[in-house]
Amino acid sequence: MNIHEYQGKDLLRRYGVATPCGFACASADEAASAATRLGGRAWVVKAQSHAARRDPRRGVRRAWSIDEVRRHAAALLGDSGGGGRPEDRLLVEEDIEIDQLFHLDMSLDSGLRRVALMASSPSARAPERHRKVVIDPVTGLKRSEAEGIARGIGLVGKTIPQARALMSNLYEAFDASDASRAEIDPLVLTRDGRLMALDVRFSFDSNALFRQPDIASMCGIDADRCGTPTGGSIGGLANDAGLAMATMDMVRLYGGSPAGFIDVGGGATIEKVSEAFKQLLRTSSLQAVLVNVFGGILRCDIVAAGVVAAVRELGLGIPLVVRLRGANEDLGRAILARSGIAHIGASEMSEAAGLVVSAARGRP
Repeated sequence: MNIHEYQGKDLLRRYGVATPCGFACASADEAASAATRLGGRAWVVKAQSHAARRDPRRGVRRAWSIDEVRRHAAALLGDSGGGGRPEDRLLVEEDIEIDQLFHLDMSLDSGLRRVALMASSPSARAPERHRKVVIDPVTGLKRSEAEGIARGIGLVGKTIPQARALMSNLYEAFDASDASRAEIDPLVLTRDGRLMALDVRFSFDSNALFRQPDIASMCGIDADRCGTPTGGSIGGLANDAGLAMATMDMVRLYGGSPAGFIDVGGGATIEKVSEAFKQLLRTSSLQAVLVNVFGGILRCDIVAAGVVAAVRELGLGIPLVVRLRGANEDLGRAILARSGIAHIGASEMSEAAGLVVSAARGRP
């Protein structure tokens, strides 16, 4: 699960990591207004994309006037600048005068089962300018470890305490948000001596979203998609990435062809469930839909209400199989029954998979 740069910077600022001042915008007029609010003589207009790397020639543009901000924003909207799908958000930031560039990467080391922090100075080719430390989850990032990394990548003097605080705050944000990766690229030292996260990318453990409703809402429906539509005939909705993937495996076991599943996460609302289900119904190759939910933080009645709202808006021309287990499952079934929406109920996941495969093939 990924979030956009502007969302990642909002998260970092909550934990005391400095970033450029900026505003997320959805139109050229908003971008111009954001630049006016920021003040200064120059601004950076950045396309917001989940692409791993953004083409700086297309996705990032510097502007020297409000009119130029407006023109860049108009040109970038609808073009992610990274070869991905079109985006509808921009980030307009103050222009930063850079003295030095660095790279920080915090991720889960699956072999060691601990968080690893890596840092480097791209301007220094010597191997000794690359540093890595594996963080003990009991002690957290130690002062000596952070200062050793800072010195190892070439920081000196008053920048050492800054770097130590920044790395400690990054680890706190990483741990508290159930992140799987946090990359600051570049981390910059400004000409006036400040360390600042100029760009950031976060990824999160989808299995932990049930306890991260704020992160789940940042991810959005598209970011929650499990798998990619492959022209299969069966689409589905679940409330956990692991459950969604297990459901797709079960569908395959019964001879079906999944067309992609959506994980709505643990903090979904009726509106989010409804939008997810409407997205499924717009997939042209679908012959049937399976809703497989184990209610916990996300209650079964919320899922049922969201499905009903989506079907009432778009209609339902294909079979629907629903398996609701867990919190408020009886209430969820009652909501579906009262709605009059045609659906097939199931108690077990294997039963639901068999029913949806049969329904997709047109068998009773």
